[in-house]
Amino acid sequence: MLELTRADHLAMLAHALDGLPLEACGLFAAAPGSERVEVFYPCHNAAASAKLYTVEPRDQLRADRDAEERGLEIVGVMHSHTHTDAYPSPTDVAQAPDPNWHYVIVSLRQPEPVLRSYRIVDGTIAEEPVTIVV
Repeated sequence: MLELTRADHLAMLAHALDGLPLEACGLFAAAPGSERVEVFYPCHNAAASAKLYTVEPRDQLRADRDAEERGLEIVGVMHSHTHTDAYPSPTDVAQAPDPNWHYVIVSLRQPEPVLRSYRIVDGTIAEEPVTIVV
């Protein structure tokens, strides 16, 4: 399960919308062993593509350093799908860097954004519940 504060949930949706017409991306951090996101880091899409994302390396370094200073760790990545459902593409699966991470996808296919989270382990995709906490 992934727990998002309302603020982080809205920040992810807003970042996805702000990125249009390109895919948007970002990283998020939690306390070690926790499923509750403490910080969302909007990042630039270095691929500058509507079909592919690459987290800008400087943004990743900034997020890593900030999380470490706070006693947190990066536990996942979010990105948007501009024209498809919130489900990992073959490219997403091939690029999934860490089996312990949460992979959040925000679909902008419909008028209202749809956010879903997945675990991807050895090419196997498993959707997980997302809880919005107050």
